[in-house]
Amino acid sequence: MVWGRAGLARSSCPKMTFTAWCNSHLRKAGTQIENIEEDFRDGLKLMLLLEVISGERLAKPERGKMRVHKISNVNKALDFIASKGVKLVSIGAEEIVDGNVKMTLGMIWTIILRFAIQDISVEETSAKEGLLLWCQRKTAPYKNVNIQNFHISWKDGLGFCALIHRHRPELIDYGKLRKDDPLTNLNTAFDVAEKYLDIPKMLDAEDIVGTARPDEKAIMTYVSSFYHAFSGAQKAETAANRICKVLAVNQENEQLMEDYEKLASDLLEWIRRTIPWLENRAPENTMQAMQQKLEDFRDYRRLHKPPKVQEKCQLEINFNTLQTKLRLSNRPAFMPSEGKMVSDINNAWGGLEQAEKGYEEWLLNEIRRLERLDHLAEKFRQKASIHESWTDGKEAMLQQKDYETATLSEIKALLKKHEAFESDLAAHQDRVEQIAAIAQELNELDYYDSPSVNARCQKICDQWDNLGALTQKRREALERTEKLLETIDQLYLEYAKRAAPFNNWMEGAMEDLQDTFIVHTIEEIQGLTTAHEQFKATLPDADKERQAILGIHNEVSKIVQTYHVNMAGTNPYTTITPQEINGKWEHVRQLVPRRDQALMEEHARQQQNERLRKQFGAQANVIGPWIQTKMEEIGRISIEMHGTLEDQLNHLRQYEKSIVNYKPKIDQLEGDHQQIQEALIFDNKHTNYTMEHIRVGWEQLLTTIARTINEVENQILTRDAKGISQEQMNEFRASFNHFDRDHSGTLGPEEFKACLISLGYDIGNDAQGEAEFARIMSIVDPNRMGVVTFQAFIDFMSRETADTDTADQVMASFKILAGDKNYITVDELRRELPPDQAEYCIARMAPYNGRDAVPGALDYMSFSTALYGESDL
Repeated sequence: MVWGRAGLARSSCPKMTFTAWCNSHLRKAGTQIENIEEDFRDGLKLMLLLEVISGERLAKPERGKMRVHKISNVNKALDFIASKGVKLVSIGAEEIVDGNVKMTLGMIWTIILRFAIQDISVEETSAKEGLLLWCQRKTAPYKNVNIQNFHISWKDGLGFCALIHRHRPELIDYGKLRKDDPLTNLNTAFDVAEKYLDIPKMLDAEDIVGTARPDEKAIMTYVSSFYHAFSGAQKAETAANRICKVLAVNQENEQLMEDYEKLASDLLEWIRRTIPWLENRAPENTMQAMQQKLEDFRDYRRLHKPPKVQEKCQLEINFNTLQTKLRLSNRPAFMPSEGKMVSDINNAWGGLEQAEKGYEEWLLNEIRRLERLDHLAEKFRQKASIHESWTDGKEAMLQQKDYETATLSEIKALLKKHEAFESDLAAHQDRVEQIAAIAQELNELDYYDSPSVNARCQKICDQWDNLGALTQKRREALERTEKLLETIDQLYLEYAKRAAPFNNWMEGAMEDLQDTFIVHTIEEIQGLTTAHEQFKATLPDADKERQAILGIHNEVSKIVQTYHVNMAGTNPYTTITPQEINGKWEHVRQLVPRRDQALMEEHARQQQNERLRKQFGAQANVIGPWIQTKMEEIGRISIEMHGTLEDQLNHLRQYEKSIVNYKPKIDQLEGDHQQIQEALIFDNKHTNYTMEHIRVGWEQLLTTIARTINEVENQILTRDAKGISQEQMNEFRASFNHFDRDHSGTLGPEEFKACLISLGYDIGNDAQGEAEFARIMSIVDPNRMGVVTFQAFIDFMSRETADTDTADQVMASFKILAGDKNYITVDELRRELPPDQAEYCIARMAPYNGRDAVPGALDYMSFSTALYGESDL
């Protein structure tokens, strides 16, 4: 330090203040001064002042009255000041001996700075800045006090009153002071300080109020007296600061724990509500209802699940950050509530995804089942209607007894007609079996309207059995009469025999041409088209058969007209008329082009479906390998050591940004997948990737990059908190990577042990070494997962030499605040700590039950140990 004339020339001489300050120390030696420049001229009282304020003995003074003796004494005093690290400039013994006022006051100011102000230290600041910070800290609770300097901030006197009231509130009624009455405030502070604090009156109230800018040195000198008077309280303040710091860390950690618990509870509750919905397998009766369920599932995948994926990722990040902060602050590891560990959430999430997969598969199977059911139900109705139309009136016909009054020719006709009917009946046997088979399949597929189907099928079967019985009964009756009736009309019989199968063929053709079809590939529609073309190729032969049958009928008509046979104008062997044959033939010809059109439209739809398959496959075959490549690249980045941790963090964030920018391609693929599902396409031979594979890969990629970034951030946090150099960090990483054989980012116990030994850590193979290694594993693997992460590794390598607060240090700080008592009171906590942290302690400290306890005494010792996990709060 350099002090001299220049330090005093810029302000007026605070003579009164310096005189009072010197007398406050000289009276301890039983003497006083009245005129500062005169009384210090011989150097005797100056040397005495230095001995009092330093507590050291100076060289023996000269008692002579000669000028040389006085100069010798002053030089001894100046040499002593210089020996304390003060470099004096332009201050000589001759000028002091000559009574130079400015030099004398400059010297006194130098002494005040060195012995009263220089040693003041508050929160790593010293001297003037430290004294100013001390004033600001002490007056902070007083709203109408704002200390920013050592001149105009003190003019209203409230600053001096606040300092006294903060330390001795019983001396001043601060609530009665007014800011607009500075003289009263100043005089009150000066009088109380002189009377009760042994601080002499160094300032004049009227001078301070009447001066635009009070003298800074005078104010500093006077305020430093308050600082030294309250130096005992300063120790309490330091102790309070330490406690505040510890409590702030503990409060922050508790808030992080509460946030984790809430986020974990919310996520688990959402999973608990969602899984029953995904596990609900109640089928719907219609395609529309099942399509709505599929749309609801798509909304869940697109809208509801992605935010929860982000919450799960954020939960893991928050958990890792909290554990890192607890390790850095020497706190025990955070153990979430039962069932809320990260592993518990991962297990619940796995159950959710398993339910998701099963639900989607069930939806698609149900849609296929309903589609098959609708097709079968329509086919059942068509066949049943055709059969019912055919059987209409057959029972009544078989129950007729017209043969009883018929002629021989009529009987023969009835017999032939009955044979034709039996042929027709046999031809319909296949259709009845088909109807029964379709009804059985509808029952097996749990068709919702099975009761009505079964009732209709039963009615058809019962009727069919009755027709068989009636047919057999009529045949027996005709055969009994056959012996009497032998005349048979051969032409009608031949017509009936040929017309019946041809009629059945046309009915079968009409049924096939109107039959609905379901195909899923181009090959299937091509097979239907080929079969249809083959059918059309048979039409010319069928037309020839039709003309031959009509020719028989024409021959019968010709014979009737030629020989005037009385046949009543009808064929006795069949009810099939030429008009009916021609009508059904014309209907078949009309159905053929309609069938052509339906097949063409279905072929076009299958071509469009194939285009959708190829479009999805092309994109999926690019995106799938891209995701796999990115996952491998992230794995490599996380174990490489290129640049500082900040460089790696920036690299990872840029990498994350490039991954997020890829999201539109995923969304485009989702759109293509939706088109495929809407088109009811259930397989794709152009790719091995499904949308579920892409979704899971994408979610894993986002989670992996976020987790890797969080690991690097925690490494930076650990490095900065522990003071680890970049070279040390690189050495740790190189050793860790060397023993991470499978590049999994973790070390097994044996790998970790070998890594520690390679770094010079002494772990023997005896029982003591095994116990020491078990202790280390409990630190780096508190959850007993069986692996050691890089973050836990660097925490261990740096934690045992860290400078962190301990329970003993906090306990000692509380003891200072309590005045060396084994307990502390509520009033002491509220006086020494900020309000929120004082209330925090009051709410959590247990009552003190020692022999020296007083009412309201609190146990700060158990509270301190609980902060560091050594007991329960």
